[in-house]
Amino acid sequence: MILVEAENFDNLGGWVVDQQFMDQMGSPFLMAHGLGIPVADAVTKVRFDRPAAYHVWVRTRDWSGPWKSDEQRAQAAIEDYPGRFQLRINGNLLETVFGTGKADWHWQYGGVVSLPEGPAEIALHDLTGFNGRCDAIIFATDEAPALPDGGPELDLLRRQLSGTDGEPLAAGRFDLVVAGGGIAGICTAVSAARQGLSVALVHNRPLVGGNNSSEVRVQLGGKVNLPPYPQIGNLVNELDPQQGQNARPAAEYKDYLKLDLVQNEEGVSLFLNTHVTETLMEGNRIKGIGTRHIRTGQRLYFEAPLFVDCTGDANLGFLAGADFRVGRESRAETGESIAPEEADQMTMGSSVMWYSVEEEGQSFTFPETSWALQFDHKTSQKARKGDWDWETGLGRDQIREFEYIRDYGLRAVFGNWSFLKNKSQLQEDFRNRRLEWVAYIAGKRESRRLMGDVILQQQDIDNSTVFPDAAVTTTWSIDLHHPKIIPDFTDEPFRARCVKTKIEPYAIPYRCFYSRNIDNLMMAGRNISVTHVALGTVRVMKTTGMMGEVVGMAASVCVKQDASPREVFEKYLDELKDLLRKGVPPVAPKEALTERQELL
Repeated sequence: MILVEAENFDNLGGWVVDQQFMDQMGSPFLMAHGLGIPVADAVTKVRFDRPAAYHVWVRTRDWSGPWKSDEQRAQAAIEDYPGRFQLRINGNLLETVFGTGKADWHWQYGGVVSLPEGPAEIALHDLTGFNGRCDAIIFATDEAPALPDGGPELDLLRRQLSGTDGEPLAAGRFDLVVAGGGIAGICTAVSAARQGLSVALVHNRPLVGGNNSSEVRVQLGGKVNLPPYPQIGNLVNELDPQQGQNARPAAEYKDYLKLDLVQNEEGVSLFLNTHVTETLMEGNRIKGIGTRHIRTGQRLYFEAPLFVDCTGDANLGFLAGADFRVGRESRAETGESIAPEEADQMTMGSSVMWYSVEEEGQSFTFPETSWALQFDHKTSQKARKGDWDWETGLGRDQIREFEYIRDYGLRAVFGNWSFLKNKSQLQEDFRNRRLEWVAYIAGKRESRRLMGDVILQQQDIDNSTVFPDAAVTTTWSIDLHHPKIIPDFTDEPFRARCVKTKIEPYAIPYRCFYSRNIDNLMMAGRNISVTHVALGTVRVMKTTGMMGEVVGMAASVCVKQDASPREVFEKYLDELKDLLRKGVPPVAPKEALTERQELL
């Protein structure tokens, strides 16, 4: 058998690499995100060692399938499958139309093709522009090969066929490994490096910035440079694009600011397109982590005395067995007035934002979308742009069901736009408009929260509790999201509303930034140790960036004193406070870095 991983294609054409769900379905995949216009072919070369008749299998899915009943599936026309594509082999299209099978990821049979010895050109040919997806292609001389649809069996088959089933390569030993390259991760890595540490920053996208990158396009919220440590926030200011709106053109988010800051920082080694897949533990300490490159599949192993989880979803902490929570605590448990009476798994949702542009003198059509959400004159959203409140998945599992959640957001955007363009009384108002951008990397607000020695809650904020290790000042209101009720969509909302509780600026304690049961694990970002209610005020990105500044400095104390993050509080808090008063220096202290490197 010959395995061709779609994300390994030489030329992606108009297809994009989507890795958001690889922990659930096993792999990154290519997706034809064309906003209703078929994208250019993705093309690669594959060498066949002998001439033969090969049976072709493609791992794909009907991504609209979860919303089709058995009756609808039985009666479905070809237009009811949004993600249709074909394979082109040496210039010849296979007859099979892929993306028209099961709703779950599976191997769809494509027929038989005779190929000579030598290289063959393989192309993914999109038919719709509506998010067709291809994970991998198998060429087999066996008519009925054993092809598991998922799980450990499929992972083993991938490794065997791709030759990556050996030991991972050593990436090197570092003082600190930071997982996650959003604003919190960037600030953690640079802060630590400017204190003289050697840092590996591991991020699973091709660019850094997370929700503030051009892939998601969320503004930086919150304020910086406030008491008790007015210098905290200086590093956030270095990467701030000074852009105050969501869902705007890509250039406004200045990806280069974030990328240049990391790449030019002495002491930081940046590993893009690198996803954390496993941890090696020694008791309750992380010895090292295993990763997989999103495009090539290369496996790397990172070792360090200290790790920081800035992944948002707490992926690293989860793999290490760190204590975590998901959802809302009950009022009886926490005593929080805003908490619900009963605990549940409700989380805030994820946003698929979008915007359109108008071009005078032009007329733009948009396809009918029978597979998307169906609107009428009462329920349609008379919108030219979708901001944060185009939010899905409230009440669903933001880890396990995340592909469903993102795809429901796409169905809402495309279905509403199709109605406005084709059936609305406002057709003429939208005639000169076209969709310019729709996010396919969903902006997530909440999932796992790692538990620390302090779990911040509403009373701490309301009462301005003064902790001895007060470190990062949060200024955002307690901003919690709930489903917005729209007729016909009460069972599965696609819009959200926020309920804000005003606060006075409040300093989060350092003890929220390290795990209570994994001795060498810290965290910065929306996955810190807080209740669901308290998350509403700490989750915005200027605040999470300041968390990174503090955690980076705390990491330097850990390394210098050979101490755990907990021992920094117990024994070396005054030393940390001294660093917090000074703030992150504007340039890396090269002498300190050289001294540390000599000790390695």
